[in-house]
Amino acid sequence: MLLRHLLSILLLPFGVVVIVPAWLLIAYAAGNTPWAEASPLVWVLCALGLVFLIGGLGLFSWCVSLFDRVGRGTLAPWDSTRHLVAVGPYRYIRNPMISGVAAMLVGEALLWGSSVLGLWAGLFITINHIYFVLFEEPGLEKRFGESYRAYKAAVPRWIPRLRFRRNI
Repeated sequence: MLLRHLLSILLLPFGVVVIVPAWLLIAYAAGNTPWAEASPLVWVLCALGLVFLIGGLGLFSWCVSLFDRVGRGTLAPWDSTRHLVAVGPYRYIRNPMISGVAAMLVGEALLWGSSVLGLWAGLFITINHIYFVLFEEPGLEKRFGESYRAYKAAVPRWIPRLRFRRNI
C-alpha cells in the first residue's frame, strides 16, 4: 500500500507542486517578478507563503492518510478509494486534498514573490474546478450513489461552512 501511495503522490501532486513550479521558475526567470527588496511587507508575505505551504502540506497529508485508512485507496484515479471518505476535513469541504495542493501553490507564489507561480496556482484551481464539476462528481455519484448525493447536498465543494450538518 505504501508503494501505491508514493507512486500516486510522485506522479500527481509532486509534479504539480514541485516539478511544474521549478520548470516555470527556470523557464520564465527573466519575465518573473520576484520580491525586489526585503521590506517588512515582503517579510509578511513570505511568512504568509510559508504558512500556506506548511498548512497545505499538512492538509494534503491528512487527506492521503484518510484515503488509505477510511477509503481503502489512493488519490490516483487508477487506484481510487473503495469507500466514501466523509470524515476529518471532508466534513467541511468536499475537496480538501485539492485545497491543500492549491494552498501549497499559493504559498510558493507568495514565498518566492512569483507572479508566474501565482498564475500557475490560478490555472490549477480553474482546471480542477472544471474537472470536478464535469467528471469527478458525476463519477462519484455513479460509484457511491445516494450516500454521495446526500454528502454533496450537505457539504460545500470549496468554501467550508462554519458548522457541519450531521444528516449525511
